[in-house]
Amino acid sequence: MNFQNRSYDLLAVGELLVDFIGHELADNLLQTRDFHRYQGGSPANMAANMARLGNRTALVACVGNDNLGVYLKDRVAEAGVDPQFIAVDPATPTSLVVVSRTRGTPDFIAYRQADCCILPEHLPESLLNDTAIFHTTCFALSRQPAQDAIVQAAHRANKAGCQVSIDANYAPAIWPDRAQAQRVLAQYCAANALVKLSDDDAVRLFEIRQEPEQIAAYFHALGARLVCLTLGADGSFISYEKGGQTIRVPGRAIQVIDATGAGDAYWAGFLTAWLEGYDPEGCARAGARLAEKKLTRQGPLPGGLKKEELFRNAD
Repeated sequence: MNFQNRSYDLLAVGELLVDFIGHELADNLLQTRDFHRYQGGSPANMAANMARLGNRTALVACVGNDNLGVYLKDRVAEAGVDPQFIAVDPATPTSLVVVSRTRGTPDFIAYRQADCCILPEHLPESLLNDTAIFHTTCFALSRQPAQDAIVQAAHRANKAGCQVSIDANYAPAIWPDRAQAQRVLAQYCAANALVKLSDDDAVRLFEIRQEPEQIAAYFHALGARLVCLTLGADGSFISYEKGGQTIRVPGRAIQVIDATGAGDAYWAGFLTAWLEGYDPEGCARAGARLAEKKLTRQGPLPGGLKKEELFRNAD
């Protein structure tokens, strides 16, 4: 579908929060002494990463009527994301997450407040009709009222010709009811979704380690159009055409400085290539290039990124 007449390449929907991330590498939060403040939330990071690549992005989220909320809206705008759809809830404070700095999956504690106060009126039909990709996360879907508002909006977006996307970053600490999480994911994936998840996400979601083909088949049965499983140093596995085609893209050996946010960087590169018309393998290679840039630096991705750098050897 041609999305050139739509105002936004990506509409990210979900958590916008403050990340207090450990300053030094540590195995867990018990060993972490000092923290630095960052704008966080996977949807917000996705929108920012794609904006840094020159995409037109907007964010639907909710913050509290406090100075942390002001800080977050300012950071989103500075990253080139349209902040006009960020709601302010006068009754609840801004959400925050405390995260360890690690080379693997980080240890974290989430203090949930305003992030889950997304309502249907925050997602009007006019906005969905003006969007190419509608993206969210498991974190965003884990609590009401945001859960129902986002699932319903995803189906409206699909009917409006918008491509639905999700980072299925399931974590029991965020969503203890695993069976409910699987039911809500099924409802969301039925909107012809592109699904991204890591091998760690899959273990947490299913409680056992499965082969990539099994994981992909599960999501395709729910209605997913494409499933991308990231495998850390082993690269990625992509299943598309409802499982009719699969590919593996190997990883490259790199020196990891900070793994926090690498998944958001990967999917931003993948979706940027998808919007440019690249095939799934080209999208995966573009995602890997952007993830490498994130893994080899501390903090967020820099500004001034060029799409062309992602597409070298992507064809």
